[in-house]
Amino acid sequence: MSEQPSGEDQQDQSTDPTQNAEKDPETWVTGDEPMTGPQRSYLQTLAREAGRELPEDLDKARASEMIDELQQETGRGNS
Repeated sequence: MSEQPSGEDQQDQSTDPTQNAEKDPETWVTGDEPMTGPQRSYLQTLAREAGRELPEDLDKARASEMIDELQQETGRGNS
């Protein structure tokens, strides 16, 4: 008896939310909220390594963008 593929196996990649999980921070619904504690902590580490000052009033979207920038600058980002 052969098994039928599950719905997940048949799912089109264009509708699979894990295929394109990265979103532009400018389109985030909560992007204008204050950055999270983990974002602040990681940014403090990255900024220290990069020799840069960390603005205090970043929102989530700008914090995410700054994390990307500083990861590239410090070599911690994905290549």
